[in-house]
Amino acid sequence: MQLIRNLSAHFSDKASRTIVTSVTIGLKYTAVTTDDGGIGLAWTDPASLGCGKSQDYRDFEGLPATELLDLLQSSVPLHRSMALALVNALNYHEACGYPDDTGDGGWMDSFAIGPETRVAMVGFFRPLMKKFKARGAVVEVLDDTQGVGDRPSFLQKLDGWAEVLLLTSTSILNQSTEELLAHLAPSVTKVIMLGPSTPVVPEALAHLPVSILAGTVPVDHAAVVRAVRHGQGTPVIHRFSRKVCALCRS
Repeated sequence: MQLIRNLSAHFSDKASRTIVTSVTIGLKYTAVTTDDGGIGLAWTDPASLGCGKSQDYRDFEGLPATELLDLLQSSVPLHRSMALALVNALNYHEACGYPDDTGDGGWMDSFAIGPETRVAMVGFFRPLMKKFKARGAVVEVLDDTQGVGDRPSFLQKLDGWAEVLLLTSTSILNQSTEELLAHLAPSVTKVIMLGPSTPVVPEALAHLPVSILAGTVPVDHAAVVRAVRHGQGTPVIHRFSRKVCALCRS
């Protein structure tokens, strides 16, 4: 994936000057902290939580972040989660500078989502479904993890039917981001990548037709790590975090 290569290149220098201070793997999210005060999150693939081989174990705490960043291209899903959480930790201070969008209303308004707007959603975001229905939008959903939607039918809808695409950033972890975006019709220019896994790094996505990056910036670091450790998901994590948006292209 070009996106993975871009993220690796973008953070390679900073990673060489940064130390990983903690790695916390929860049932739903993974959190990584760094010695410069950074903290980042990424989705934990439930399929990766089975019993692993003891020889695969490696303690990254106290090591240069480059050691963990290299796992972005690993074939092991859990390794990719740890590495993407590190990317978000390395980007933490930059992400803090982006504006809030606490109610999702800002990007929905910018996309002019209203009655009969045709929305394709990769990743089933239940709270957003309620907001789309309130605006009268028509939504098609694909979420392989939750068994929602038919992939061939959904991909056909990307090519001509969809006016807006919401893309979960877990697609980075299952390496489907660029595959999904390749199905978009040229006329579809309203694409948002969202979720706590989102690397709010517009430069790394310049080659993709993504308009907005909507990510999560933890505010109470201890509370966020505790929520991850306790197996909590996005609603609890967002109690102790800010939701931010970055414009990639107009």
